[in-house]
Amino acid sequence: MARVRYGARTEAEIQASREKSSKLPDIWSTGVVAVWESDPDAVAAVLPPPLKPAEKPLVRANISKVDLPGYPLGAGSVAVAAEHNGVVGWYPLVMPMTHERALIGGREVFGEPKKLGEVTVDRDGLVVNAKLARHGIAFVEVRGAVSGDLPIPEPTTKTDFYFKFLPAVDGSGFDADPVLVHCTRNEKVRKLERITGDIVLRESMFDPIADLPVRTIVEITIGEKTTDQKGKVVERVSAQALLPYIHQRYDDPQQILDGPPEGSTEGSTEGSDKAPQAGKVDA
Repeated sequence: MARVRYGARTEAEIQASREKSSKLPDIWSTGVVAVWESDPDAVAAVLPPPLKPAEKPLVRANISKVDLPGYPLGAGSVAVAAEHNGVVGWYPLVMPMTHERALIGGREVFGEPKKLGEVTVDRDGLVVNAKLARHGIAFVEVRGAVSGDLPIPEPTTKTDFYFKFLPAVDGSGFDADPVLVHCTRNEKVRKLERITGDIVLRESMFDPIADLPVRTIVEITIGEKTTDQKGKVVERVSAQALLPYIHQRYDDPQQILDGPPEGSTEGSTEGSDKAPQAGKVDA
């Protein structure tokens, strides 16, 4: 009988796949990183417990082209500064990916809030334009010009916070209590340049980053880096405490108890007529 590809793999095949994954070379990306100081109340409002606001109400947008073997990948994220039990890190609200392969692993293994989207980083000489877009809306755009080289930083370790959970089969919350994941990334940079420019946030009912306005731009850079990552479950968290924030993960606002009960005449509207938020820095 011809091999049935949906059938079970042999132990030898599983082991060979593990060995191949463990020998991957460094994967380098070229990306724009924009950090701005936002409204403290807005940043605090998006943090599910037990996360707490960091010392400063910072927001960070990463917009990158990744040199994955076999196919190029666009990868992005928008995160707010947060703290948990003395660990300072970032809580990503949305992580657009241009390919399903990159999306699935991060969501299922780490609980990353990844969604399919458009991620572009364009450079023409000194002029740089980078965007995160979904549903036809470039909800974050970073634009400017390279204004000088920056010192190459030493290798560093950064932490992201994720909540990993499974929606309940019967639609009533979760199958089990969610877990809080600390994901540590070891980062090496081989090139870094300063950008003088601005950050534009556009209104989107699906990705409302415009609710985290640009008060002061801290920095905008473009660089080449490689990272690895490792996750660790640090604690189980209250399902009831996390439930009001689950709409962050989904485009459908009624995915998990985020809409009025069936038959109710009450509803809510999303989005508004906000103008784009923009900030500028001259560094």
